[in-house]
Amino acid sequence: MEKTLIVITGPTAVGKTALCLDVAKHFDIPIINADSRQIFRELKIGTARPTEEQMRQVHHDFVGMLGLEDYYSASLFEQQVLALLEQQFLTRDYALM
Repeated sequence: MEKTLIVITGPTAVGKTALCLDVAKHFDIPIINADSRQIFRELKIGTARPTEEQMRQVHHDFVGMLGLEDYYSASLFEQQVLALLEQQFLTRDYALM
């Protein structure tokens, strides 16, 4: 069966988080977060970061996983996401980013 990556994008405050939660619950899949600020633990305000309750409802990858002092780059993100997608597609037909 063909594998499908669902990508939801858009400006701030248009309901992406709620839509992602609904889609993730429907397909029983985690959310792969691509927000460049939400990846940092310390940036909880001003980033529209998912709430603790939302994160309990659905697993989120790449949210709060780094400190501000940690080195990170778009290249590392790409490598990690591709590896994660490969792993996800072993057991699922869908992935959500």
